[in-house]
Amino acid sequence: MTLEEAGRGRGVQSVDRTLAILEALAGHPGTLGVTEVARATGLPTGTVHRLLAALARRGWVRQDPDRRYGLGPSALLLGDAASRELSVLAAPALRAAVEATGETANLAAFDGERMVYLAQSPSPHTLRIFAEVGRRVPVHSTAVGKVVLAGLPPEEAGRVLATVPLEARTPHTLTSAEALEEELERVRGQGYAVDDEEQELGVRCVAVPVDLHGGRMALSVSGPTERMTQEEARRVVANLTRVAQDLAGRARGS
Repeated sequence: MTLEEAGRGRGVQSVDRTLAILEALAGHPGTLGVTEVARATGLPTGTVHRLLAALARRGWVRQDPDRRYGLGPSALLLGDAASRELSVLAAPALRAAVEATGETANLAAFDGERMVYLAQSPSPHTLRIFAEVGRRVPVHSTAVGKVVLAGLPPEEAGRVLATVPLEARTPHTLTSAEALEEELERVRGQGYAVDDEEQELGVRCVAVPVDLHGGRMALSVSGPTERMTQEEARRVVANLTRVAQDLAGRARGS
């Protein structure tokens, strides 16, 4: 190996380590200490401390008075730009989902505690479901949340279930960890999740995972229960899965 090749190898390693730190901070609610970041990334504490200091100088992370770290303004600005770009990229897929199902389509992402709606295409029906872009919703009572939870590594899913309040949004909401674990096992087996009036009475939603953002994104369609029957929710899964796969392929440039 030449000195130039060795230098490139070290440069790539530094980039990988830096991105691992940013991903650890982005995937955890609140802030993390150096030791916690080291544990989450598997990197030496000294390396983490050095890279965090460099990231802080550029505004990619911020340090609070307790010497704990969170994402900084540079990362947030990049995130806003990426969300706008993703919304544009997702628009054709969302329209395709609406055409295939006749119901409102949404793209949502997991932010460490809740799901955030990133983009939407409305149903052509006068009576339709609307979810404001940017709105944050619980993971346990939504189809997008349950399908993402089902795809997370078991230890991460367990941490989420142990920390988020399982509040009853409607009489149909699953409010115990045991019931939710059973539901997630069913979701893993069938490859999609259904919100059966668990978030809002009179609304049924079906969601499938999108292979982006480490599997922490979901595509869904929602409609009033009169139209989105349980049979219809199962029927739309094939079309919704195809649209989600097309979206992921375009986002990756494949």
